[in-house]
Amino acid sequence: MAGVNKAQLTETDIVTKFILPAVKAVGWDDMTQIRQEVKLRDGKVVVRGKLASRQKVKSADIVLYHKPGIPLAVIEAKANQHEIGKGMQQGLGYAALLEVPFIFASNGDGFIFHDKTHPTQLEREITLDDFPTPAELWEKFCIWKGYTAEQLPIISQDYHDDGSDKSPRYYQLQAINKTLEAISAGQSRILLVMATGTGKTYTAFQIIWRLWKGKHKKRVLFLADRNILVDQTRINDFQPFGQAMTKITGRTVDPAYEIHLALYQALTGPEEQDKAYKQVARDFFDLIIIDECHRGSAADDSAWREILEYFSSATQVGLTATPKETHEVSNTDYFGEPVYTYSLKQGIEDGFLAPYKVVRVDINVDLQGWRPSKGEIDKNGELIEDRIYNQKDFDRNLVIDERTQLVAETITDYLKRTNPMDKTIVFCNDIPHAERMRRALVNLNAAQMKENDKYIMRITGDEIEGKNQLDNFINPKKPYPVITVTSELMTTGVDAKTCKLVVLEQNIQSMTKFKQIIGRGTRIDERYNKLWFTILDFRKATELFADERFDGLPVKVITTTQEEVADPDSDFDEQLEDEALDEGDQTGHAEDSFPDYLSGSVTEEEPDGERPETDEERRRKFYVKGIAVNVLSKRVQYYDADGKLVTESFQDYTRRTLMKEYASLNDFIQRWQGAERKQAIIEELEQQGIIWDVLTEEVGKDLDPFDMLCHVVYGQPPLTRRERADNVRKRNYFTKYSESAQAVLSSLLDKYADTGVKEIEDIQVLKLRPFDTMGRPLEIIKKNFGDKESYMSAVSDLEKEIYDTPPRSA
Repeated sequence: MAGVNKAQLTETDIVTKFILPAVKAVGWDDMTQIRQEVKLRDGKVVVRGKLASRQKVKSADIVLYHKPGIPLAVIEAKANQHEIGKGMQQGLGYAALLEVPFIFASNGDGFIFHDKTHPTQLEREITLDDFPTPAELWEKFCIWKGYTAEQLPIISQDYHDDGSDKSPRYYQLQAINKTLEAISAGQSRILLVMATGTGKTYTAFQIIWRLWKGKHKKRVLFLADRNILVDQTRINDFQPFGQAMTKITGRTVDPAYEIHLALYQALTGPEEQDKAYKQVARDFFDLIIIDECHRGSAADDSAWREILEYFSSATQVGLTATPKETHEVSNTDYFGEPVYTYSLKQGIEDGFLAPYKVVRVDINVDLQGWRPSKGEIDKNGELIEDRIYNQKDFDRNLVIDERTQLVAETITDYLKRTNPMDKTIVFCNDIPHAERMRRALVNLNAAQMKENDKYIMRITGDEIEGKNQLDNFINPKKPYPVITVTSELMTTGVDAKTCKLVVLEQNIQSMTKFKQIIGRGTRIDERYNKLWFTILDFRKATELFADERFDGLPVKVITTTQEEVADPDSDFDEQLEDEALDEGDQTGHAEDSFPDYLSGSVTEEEPDGERPETDEERRRKFYVKGIAVNVLSKRVQYYDADGKLVTESFQDYTRRTLMKEYASLNDFIQRWQGAERKQAIIEELEQQGIIWDVLTEEVGKDLDPFDMLCHVVYGQPPLTRRERADNVRKRNYFTKYSESAQAVLSSLLDKYADTGVKEIEDIQVLKLRPFDTMGRPLEIIKKNFGDKESYMSAVSDLEKEIYDTPPRSA
């Protein structure tokens, strides 16, 4: 483009006038292979107090694809005044998320080409006319990946496109593509680990769709262990399969369908006539997807493993947020190491999952224990065994009415202080505990219950009325029920996007269960203002956050020559007994986690790990009242930038955040004074999680952001906005302007003193009082300053005067 001064062009101009023409000239298709402004992340949510803000994230300028869903390269553009390779490091970050080997940086003069497939020269400069063709990059990509010609038909199969703008997120693309790569390479057992709320069933749908549409897999079985998981999948993500799909019921497998969804227990049982899967040949299914595979299918001796072994010739893909690795049960022994893992920490950092704050409540009897007096009997006349009862005993071996009441009061008080209509799940030890908690909450929330008697519901496996309300609890549009009390039924498969409070009143030692329970709150739904959630912990369960296994694969216990060996730095072995208990029936029997088989009655209803107490168990449990129970301490912790829970004030967070960019007070003052718009710095800090309202509340003073930061971060005694305005007037600053212009600037200074710098930087302030009495905004500007540029220059000079006085010396 002869005659064009590139230095005067914006970054957008560089893209449209130079980069895109160079790319399209060699055959890249604008509709299917080029996407601009590709937002790979949503922006991490930072929570403090009752408020939250999203950090701003940048988009990849251009991503090039072999075809939709198969990315190849990233192009990062900069304006021409920058060096040609200025955007390379940014582009490398996007490429790492997409796992692509080609990155291009450009300022419009040419490209710096970063090529991970090149054996020796990683980066080289190429001209605008030398951009690689689609065929060249695809060939290099296939060689880099090691694809064979036989793999390409599977790897290149189209994604499902419903005509909307919905497309898989970057990590879903990776999970789908890596699974198809493994299948195309002949791998028959595959494990995908994806945190709760990251779209495992949508990922499964795209895997099945691509294999089914390409006729690489003709009959598919999707297995789950709860009705709600099967029904949600059929109605939502799998809906495009239409008439080709069926849900197996009545212990009948209909071979006329190609996509089968089933509960394990609809296919098998303890008696031979229950084994419906044997109605079809062993090679009937050639693809099986196992949802929540850490449950039934993980155990070698599980009655449900026989289904997978019967269809052993099928490719089997396990999906889980929590792979299980214990002495007895191992996902990786069966499926192999995960082909892809996307963790809760990654999801929170990317802004796709909700962060959490933890309110830890310590109760006196929990920390100090309780011992009966000699010969003391309980409410039922039973002699209480003389020993010290501690937190693990409460509501399993010993029930203290006052403790139940105190927990219910704390939950109620929290909701009253935040929002009584926030969806809440309370996890209890067992069904009787859940019923006692429901009753205590009902009595404390009588007004809400009179408004709607479904305000509080017990949702457990034995309660039909409660289970019938589960869909309403999950549905964001349905206000009731609000508080659900459960023990096991809601630990998995409950897609409660708007759940804002998770209450832990259950003894949890199993890391698998802990992750599943925390996952009930990690979904984000901005339409209903759900960006984060609170964990109210009465049982020290959140100490598991500190376990290194929380956000990674569990330590695997290896059996070798009769000796069990684990990570010596882990407490894994000590937790095995408790894990068996937690995965069992919650009454002290470490049995198979699917009690339908144990009871001898098998139905097609989902097992939930719950059942009513037997008479013997009820007699074993002591019931006491009249105990002095109180809260010893409450502690609030936040999810920190490094993925750890920290107990800190918002001032600490602000201090650490700002010091990363401005190590000294002088650095910060120079940046502030040098900024053309102070509001730009304020907004930049907001994107990093500085929430001014929370900071003001904690400091107890309504200060200008500049003085607030100088005070909180650098320890300077602050000036108020009024003091700064008075200092400007004392210096006779306005005398260089006309009398009428002085009136305008003086009124702007008053606005600053009242509301801050943001308002005076907005030209719309001239529509407000007292400016409305001086004329319309354009009239004010023209009459007193000549033009808009001169007016904005006068405002900028006024700001320099406002901040010319440094904070008081400490």
